[in-house]
Amino acid sequence: METYAQVLTIAIPFFVGLIFIEAFIGYFKDQKVNRPMDTISSLSSGMTFILKQLLGLTIVILSYEWMVEHWSFFNWKAHWWLYVAAFVGLDFAGYWQHRFNHSFNILWNRHVIHHSSEEFNLACALRQNISVIFQVYFFLYIPMALIGVPAKVVAVVAPIQFFAQFWYHTKLINKMGFLEHIIVTPSHHRVHHAINEKYIDKNFAEIFIIWDKLFGTFQEELDDVPAVYGIKKAAQTWNPAIINFQHLWLLIKDAWRTKSLWDKIRIWFMPTGWRPADVKDRFPLDVSNESSQVKYDTSYSPLLLTWIFVQFLIAFLMLYIMMMQIDVLDPFSFALLAVFVFTSIFAYTSMMDGHWSVFPAELIKIGIALYFVNFALPTLELGSWMAFVMVPYVFISMLVTLYFMKFDAPRVRLITS
Repeated sequence: METYAQVLTIAIPFFVGLIFIEAFIGYFKDQKVNRPMDTISSLSSGMTFILKQLLGLTIVILSYEWMVEHWSFFNWKAHWWLYVAAFVGLDFAGYWQHRFNHSFNILWNRHVIHHSSEEFNLACALRQNISVIFQVYFFLYIPMALIGVPAKVVAVVAPIQFFAQFWYHTKLINKMGFLEHIIVTPSHHRVHHAINEKYIDKNFAEIFIIWDKLFGTFQEELDDVPAVYGIKKAAQTWNPAIINFQHLWLLIKDAWRTKSLWDKIRIWFMPTGWRPADVKDRFPLDVSNESSQVKYDTSYSPLLLTWIFVQFLIAFLMLYIMMMQIDVLDPFSFALLAVFVFTSIFAYTSMMDGHWSVFPAELIKIGIALYFVNFALPTLELGSWMAFVMVPYVFISMLVTLYFMKFDAPRVRLITS
């Protein structure tokens, strides 16, 4: 995990820099690519994903390393071609994992956060899940394990394959000539993120577009069908924690409400979006499409936006300190700080919605800060400066939150696409 944290300390500034470059180019091309609240929500979602990864909160049913040790037919040394095989194998598995996530109700909850933005930009690429508890796709890696691709090779290639999916989340790059036939391009991925009937559930590939062409899920971007981005059941919140579990909560409610025992069971395994007939009639949902979408937005004053951005920067700085100090912090202190950062993100994104849940989140921040300073901090080598900063910050944060929620709270507004 220390290696993962070290890689992130290098990768994150690179990604953030590209997001600023995209916004800069979009400004000079007179093409708006970001909305402030949406971008902060996307970046915050990326932070929650990093926290989850650093805490190791995913339960692996069957590890790749175990499969290689017990099932492989060959015992290769680290040849260059194994890295190529690992890259292609991971991409093949990624295609099917991605397609399965779009195909079944219970699996859609693992992926819905990534599609939840109603914009399409580099920031939305950072919307990654925290709702995946069990790693269920181990069976997709069996072919690589059987031919003996070493676990160490996969560990090197996997983050490269994952980070290589970032760049094509943009509207600023048009079609790319012959590359359109080989790799996933922004044009291909714009189709994937669209809710247009012509585009939906197409282009699942992660790096090589050949998988979609082989398995019948390819769709070219059409000039006369502009992509409309988002999800059918719009999230209508900036809070990434809520977005991550909205679909699961809907499934739980529908399973409880339906009178059919069979529907209570099968709802989890039906195609994404399927609902029992009796529930659908009694509890209809507002569903978006390319002709009726109205984007979620909230009003804000310049002062409020500045405060939200300051809160985001503080959470981001704390996360960065945690990654830099991962070899110094004991597991309990690291987990405590992770909860603090996660609660901070929950608080300011709730404020972005103008929602009252910001107050209990701020109280939790105060409680964690006081506990940390009094019981955990004295055992660490972070210095007294953290206590000097942390306690005043949480009380100031609560007071400023009270002010904004009473006198300058955001108000939900809906804007046409």
